[in-house]
Amino acid sequence: MIAAFLRRTVSTLAALVLMSGLAFAQTKVTLAIGGAACLCYLPTVLAQQLGEFDKAGVKVEMVDFKGGSQSLTAVLGGSADVVSGYFDHCVNLAAKNQALQAFVVYDRYPGFALVVSPQHTGAIKSVKDLAGKKVGVSAPGSSTHFFLNYIMSKNKVDPGSVGVIGVGLGATAVAAMEQGNVEAAIMLDPAVTLLQGKNKDLRILADTRTQKDTLDVFGGEYPGGALYTKADWIEKNPKAVQGMTTAIVNTLKWIHSHTPEEIMAKMPEDLVGPDKALYLAALKNTLPMYSLTGKMDPKGAKAVLDVFSQSSEAVAKANVDLSKTYTNKFVDQVGAKTN
Repeated sequence: MIAAFLRRTVSTLAALVLMSGLAFAQTKVTLAIGGAACLCYLPTVLAQQLGEFDKAGVKVEMVDFKGGSQSLTAVLGGSADVVSGYFDHCVNLAAKNQALQAFVVYDRYPGFALVVSPQHTGAIKSVKDLAGKKVGVSAPGSSTHFFLNYIMSKNKVDPGSVGVIGVGLGATAVAAMEQGNVEAAIMLDPAVTLLQGKNKDLRILADTRTQKDTLDVFGGEYPGGALYTKADWIEKNPKAVQGMTTAIVNTLKWIHSHTPEEIMAKMPEDLVGPDKALYLAALKNTLPMYSLTGKMDPKGAKAVLDVFSQSSEAVAKANVDLSKTYTNKFVDQVGAKTN
């Protein structure tokens, strides 16, 4: 009896130790995402769908926002821990002495397109025709807004001459364009492909959905989506950061080793939408955008700074230290553990 009692006691203690170890290993993180319906953020959503965050010891609560500026505000205000959004916010805020740092990059280029509303195709044939018009962005102050300002400035049109309206990234953006509530908008896939499927003569004034188009617009690769947060949060939570990095890198490997159909099958039904054929077409177009490694290319980071310096005098004068706006050490650790 005593032996049996001891065995049960040891077994119970072992279970308690295991449970406490698992509880300790699971770090809870609130992740703000700037529009989950956008394919630019697919690696983050897919990581959750595949269970990669859980496997890496991170319990992720994902909160969806209409645009990157709102998800950024959530982190700056303390209601979220990490942003799944565009790296350019790190550069922009570095010029304002706010230390944000990207720790894993999942988009090699941004995927933005400046699209003319089908109702205004006849009147708007170039970027210069947008002066005095209403142009949609995901949310004012988001990366889509930054891109609009850059394209306007590049074409020698005052960015202040357009009325900027937040239209979101998914169905709301498509509706705003179809109804003619805005004359043009900065859009991303799958919304661009969905709109193009209904309007064969859709006019696109600027496009960064392929490597060639990105090089034409920016003169180099331009990193888009990344996980980033306050630099001091990274210092205080290295295990959570490493876990999230591992999850994204593993998801990127999964993406590049599976078919578009297999990827779509893992995505939430509400994000895929009713027209699966068009979503699949948009996904196929988007796949080359996703990073192979998760690492930040220093040349890409410099391209972001150069773009902002052209369209923002404050950034140009700020002497931004790019090395502080991103780190590759957590991605390198994934490689070190794998090899």
